[in-house]
Amino acid sequence: MTDAQRPVEPAAPARGRRGWTRQAAKVVRPVFVDRVERDHRQSDAEFKRRRIVVAATLVVGATLLGLSFSTEPGEPAFYPLTIGLAATWMLGSLISGPLHLGHIEFGGVLRRPILSPIAVGLLLAGVFVLGALVFREVPFLTGLTEDVIGYARYGILPVVVVITIMNGVAEELFFRGALFAGIGTRHPVIISTILYTVATIGSGNLVLVFAAALLGTVVGLERRASGGVLGPILTHITWSTAMLFLLPLIFPG
Repeated sequence: MTDAQRPVEPAAPARGRRGWTRQAAKVVRPVFVDRVERDHRQSDAEFKRRRIVVAATLVVGATLLGLSFSTEPGEPAFYPLTIGLAATWMLGSLISGPLHLGHIEFGGVLRRPILSPIAVGLLLAGVFVLGALVFREVPFLTGLTEDVIGYARYGILPVVVVITIMNGVAEELFFRGALFAGIGTRHPVIISTILYTVATIGSGNLVLVFAAALLGTVVGLERRASGGVLGPILTHITWSTAMLFLLPLIFPG
């Protein structure tokens, strides 16, 4: 057989890239794309009731969010306002109807999403750290970021950590739990992310609004895939806690 007749085998690096892509897809698809089977149907009356409760909670919560960020860093009123905000999201979520933790499928087995959402939260924090390094070079964006981390810098750090975690859980129970379920089956990821972003406008800080849009998209995809709030909660609190400690290092003040 001549060289011209011999079959040409693909180069090893190409095979390696395809193999890596397939392995990455096996990890990513269950978390963000593939939807597990579930039966979360509600009667028309239950669905209408959920929507009414969600609408009322959204108005009250957005108002409290604006009030909490109208306080100065270190001001005592910040703590009861943010605790009240978390209580509002949680109470509205529980009153609205049943919530679900959700599952994702790995290796043909349904599992609670735990490690993968934490990893997503850490990766998202890494993306925000890179963005913060860019923001640091723009005075306008630096000022907006300083307004946010001032609450950690001048507040009681252990209390701020607890409030950060509590609000992360509460926001996911509401926005990816009650509100997501109240939207229905048509574009819940897009609609829930838009409403989450609009609610954050009450903070008056464009950096927080941008963060809400990006975070909301990520956890919205997790919610759609898993059918529950556990994954979004773990991603949110991992990301927000990491930002609480990392941003002051990037913006030392």
